[in-house]
Amino acid sequence: MLASSLQFQPAMKQELCRPGGYALRAAFLIGIGIFSIAPVPGAVAQKPAAPRVNVAKDRRAVATFEGRAKAYVKLRNRIKSKLPKLSKDSTPEQIAAHKKAFEDAVRGARVGAKPGDIFTADAAEYLRRLIRTEFKGQDRGEVKETILEADTTGVPLKVNYPYPETKEVSTVPPTVLLKLPQLPREVNYRFVGRHMLLIDKDNGLILDYMLNALP
Repeated sequence: MLASSLQFQPAMKQELCRPGGYALRAAFLIGIGIFSIAPVPGAVAQKPAAPRVNVAKDRRAVATFEGRAKAYVKLRNRIKSKLPKLSKDSTPEQIAAHKKAFEDAVRGARVGAKPGDIFTADAAEYLRRLIRTEFKGQDRGEVKETILEADTTGVPLKVNYPYPETKEVSTVPPTVLLKLPQLPREVNYRFVGRHMLLIDKDNGLILDYMLNALP
């Protein structure tokens, strides 16, 4: 095989150098180019590697998030226990006054509260990725339709301020709640547009929020 190849090379060189051999030379070079880029039989195109998920970091983020939510509940329950108790015969006016007193007391105890206190940067990153990866295609469309059905236009994103009673409250689908970290029963997930909020279900305070939770 090697001998025949060596014999071929001088003959081909002479042929390529003959007058009028331009077309042959071009064809020869094109053939070499095609051969050089031809795929190797059996070769498989490699897909870009998916970003690696740091499981330990995610677990710490969830644990911190849940721990801070529980710490808030411990604070608000202590405050609530010091307020006058409502009786079963309390009037609507008395109930409203009790709620306002509860709200004001909690706000006073959390005067330095700010965005990110509960939704830490790592927790927000985890939750965005969770929603993005768990809900795709038609499922994502249905989730967004359900959440965005409520008219929350004009709801201010302000930590330690009450959610306006005159505004609609979004419904979070059970399929989403099952995937999210579990909250104490005193706290609810809510959405304002694409943004996720934590709200005290009794006094209506916005405890924290994270932007662009929905893709």
